[in-house]
Amino acid sequence: MARINLLPWREQLREERKKEFLTILVLIVVFAVGLIFLGDRHLNGKIDHQNARNEFLRKEIAVLETRIKEIEELQARRTQLLDRMKIIQDLQGNRPIIVRVFDEMARTLPDGVYFTSVEKKEAVVNIEGGAESNSRVSNLMRQMDASEWLKSPNLTAVKAVTQGALDQANVFELSVRQTEPNAPAAEGEQQP
Repeated sequence: MARINLLPWREQLREERKKEFLTILVLIVVFAVGLIFLGDRHLNGKIDHQNARNEFLRKEIAVLETRIKEIEELQARRTQLLDRMKIIQDLQGNRPIIVRVFDEMARTLPDGVYFTSVEKKEAVVNIEGGAESNSRVSNLMRQMDASEWLKSPNLTAVKAVTQGALDQANVFELSVRQTEPNAPAAEGEQQP
């Protein structure tokens, strides 16, 4: 019988399989490295894109914040202007009223009474003056109470002052509340 040595053939087949395995292993490693490289590039690209978007948003937010500050300043200026306009309108509306109050004060002033000081704080008018007698001060208070523009006279002080031997006067302090007369009823309404 002939002797055939199969070992070199098996060894050769084993070497070929080993080379194929190493070749496939190298290809898989190269392919995996390529996938990792492409994945890394892709993720870095997305991160760079997102960073660019974030930077754009920061710049736009800064622009909007400056605009918001400008708007707040404009609103503050608008509020100041509206306040000034309201004050001016109030002054314009109250201008004829004070004239009317002074006119009423002159009309209610009886003979023998004079004012030395008139001061108005909000709706209260403080008056200092002099009179020949207490009855004239009482008459002044009655006439002020009867007036449409002046109400609730309140006498705070009356002092008798003697100047020389014959002249005698009373100095008084008085406060009165300024009011506005009721507006007349409309023509179509019936009054009771």
